[in-house]
Amino acid sequence: MEKIKCISETPKVILKFFFYTELNKNPVEGFSAGLIDDNDLYRWEVLIIGPPDTLYEGGVFKAHLTFPKDYPLRPPKMKFITEIWHPNVDKNGDVCISILHEPGEDKYGYEKPEERWLPIHTVETIMISVISMLADPNGDSPANVDAAKEWREDRNGEFKRKVARCVRKSQETAFE
Repeated sequence: MEKIKCISETPKVILKFFFYTELNKNPVEGFSAGLIDDNDLYRWEVLIIGPPDTLYEGGVFKAHLTFPKDYPLRPPKMKFITEIWHPNVDKNGDVCISILHEPGEDKYGYEKPEERWLPIHTVETIMISVISMLADPNGDSPANVDAAKEWREDRNGEFKRKVARCVRKSQETAFE
């Protein structure tokens, strides 16, 4: 029985390894990704560079991607390790964007199925979505209600000040 489980997981492990090697051969601007532990293909660390011409510019934000055993049928979870003030990142760092939501219909009717997780997504498409999220927050569907309120009501005041503090802190701790 154990042998069957190993065989059924082999294609998934190979797929993750393929994405990992492809990212290393053809890096994408704005982020880097690698395994946290070379013996665990399910846990990745990513460094995201704050996009130019945004409040996050100059930041170096560390996050973890944790893949489920049945990836790519289900999405990974993403959590910022570096503190970040953003409407679509909850206060404990969990990222809330459509591409990382379970596939299928949204029980609240907010997202279309094609906006949610699809098995064709890769680390690259996830990271491009996260970088886009940093540049253009979705204040209509916040994970951090306080950040969303500030973003809507005082974008160039309190919100900007908190983001600037996170950017400075990220620069100081980027390579710890």
